[in-house]
Amino acid sequence: MIRAAILVGLLLAPAIAAAQVAEPDDYRMDHFRAPVPETLAGATVVEAETAYELWNAGNVAFIDVLPRPPKPANLPEGTIWREKPRHSIPGAIWLPNVGYGALAEVTHDYFRAGLKQATNGDLGHPILIFCLDECWMSWNAAKRALEYGYETVYWMPDGTDGWTFFDFPTEELIPQPLP
Repeated sequence: MIRAAILVGLLLAPAIAAAQVAEPDDYRMDHFRAPVPETLAGATVVEAETAYELWNAGNVAFIDVLPRPPKPANLPEGTIWREKPRHSIPGAIWLPNVGYGALAEVTHDYFRAGLKQATNGDLGHPILIFCLDECWMSWNAAKRALEYGYETVYWMPDGTDGWTFFDFPTEELIPQPLP
């Protein structure tokens, strides 16, 4: 019996180790939909239930960083382009495309302006950054917010997938306009 338990443990150890992703020193640059670390240095990692409590308390700015797919360049003339709606956490500000590993200066400016609007320019105002489950965009964006000087950064790795699993409310968001 003990040998069987040891054998099962040895067989499962690689799978368990593979499931744990190390926190990188820098931003994730590609393959953004993949397992994420359990930590983010300087941030507080929260599950959907805790995020819901923070949302109900009403003193945390929720920042959705799901990328926005671009309109295809070669659509035939007369084709109607309809974007997929983004159902997210009510009251969140959607700042798409700020979670890529490398950002153009205009995107940095857009992210800073969006965070400034969400926090009234207060670097001490708590923010919670999310995307989807297993999405490096939120990890990158939360890391970037810390580098911008935000003091209280929450990161919700489960994103809206975790939020909707508990049937918490959602609403359709539109992206925050460029400044």
